[in-house]
Amino acid sequence: MRILILNVNTTQSMTRAIGDSARQVASPGTEIVELTPDFGADSCEGNFESYLAAIAVMDKVVRYTEPFDAVIQAGYGEHGREGLQELLDVPVVDITEAAASTAQFLGHKYSVVTTLDRTVPLIEDRLKLAGLTDRLASVRASGLGVLELESDPQRAVAAIVEQSKQAVEQDKAEVICLGCGGMAELEEQVKAATGVPIVDGVRAAVTIAESLVRLGLSTSKVRTYAPPRPKKVTGWPISVESASLASHSIMPS
Repeated sequence: MRILILNVNTTQSMTRAIGDSARQVASPGTEIVELTPDFGADSCEGNFESYLAAIAVMDKVVRYTEPFDAVIQAGYGEHGREGLQELLDVPVVDITEAAASTAQFLGHKYSVVTTLDRTVPLIEDRLKLAGLTDRLASVRASGLGVLELESDPQRAVAAIVEQSKQAVEQDKAEVICLGCGGMAELEEQVKAATGVPIVDGVRAAVTIAESLVRLGLSTSKVRTYAPPRPKKVTGWPISVESASLASHSIMPS
């Protein structure tokens, strides 16, 4: 089984960290291929950057020439998951939804701890669209930018731990979701400080993607995520017609 995992920004070191985290939970025989978009922002912290990332991620996946069995979109918020579901015939898993759905197996209420406050509404909207807000206690911001997770890791850990503790103590969360693909590897530190289960979206997405592939399940194509109608797409190197749904899977049928 081969799973593509897409960083939504152009920071290569973050792509490597996401790939390393994914491999830690991947089953024997699962190959993780991490990919970085060829264009876009070095971090995604607002609507413009997220919409740009959606195009860049779709472009990167469509131009990947080897077979694959599933795709993981490793960005919190809105980065065009639905577009990928239209373009591909393999499962597409978004880490925002993967983390939140996993959290609901582990406690009555969950909270998401993310980066900047401006990203909170984007995450809330994504969870609402996915039908995952009924058991959402809160979305909290650490106040740090995405790139500060790498440039100032001690400060980042302290801020994430503090907001996680407040989510548990004040918002009554029983599970914490780490609200950024760049927060991989922080589970143990946050768990030690809060005493609750910590869900990393990247790792949760890997296990969900593997399960869907093994079950032989993928996106329904009868209505919402039907393939795009063949037409001329001006200005994008890959036309929708040339990106039509040839089988991508390397798993035995």
